[in-house]
Amino acid sequence: MASEIFWVGGLPFECSRCSACCRHEPGLVLLSREDLRRLLSHLGLDFKTFYAKYCRLTPYGGGIAISLRETKEYDCIFWKDGCSVYHARPVQCRTYPFWPGVVDSRTDWVREGRRCPGIGRGRIRPRAEIEEALWEYRRNSPVLLAAGADPEFPDEDSILGR
Repeated sequence: MASEIFWVGGLPFECSRCSACCRHEPGLVLLSREDLRRLLSHLGLDFKTFYAKYCRLTPYGGGIAISLRETKEYDCIFWKDGCSVYHARPVQCRTYPFWPGVVDSRTDWVREGRRCPGIGRGRIRPRAEIEEALWEYRRNSPVLLAAGADPEFPDEDSILGR
């Protein structure tokens, strides 16, 4: 039997702009093809330049995924008194905190609320909005390097799905 959705009536969340999800702790911002396309367009960069300047590789799901780099202070590479790519930010950033693992149970939601001051506050986000965020998060899975790909110079066409 499937577990009951605890957020059927919605969940209170309002981003407090504290940037805790973007700074001070090591983490991963895994990039999908759509994220890469959006960021390349927004920044006006070619893939090789963007990859060399802003990306790192990380093990993920039995493969190697592309993640954004962090500063030595563990801030997102794009955090500069706020998100410098806000309108092109990755799906992982756009959909937080409505991720699998955070909205799977009330316990998970409360636990995440200890890290994020916006959880449990503000307007009630309706079920449809939460479902849309979950769908977008799942639809935009991280791009993985092909087996045997050169991590220094991955094939742009296969990464971007051309």
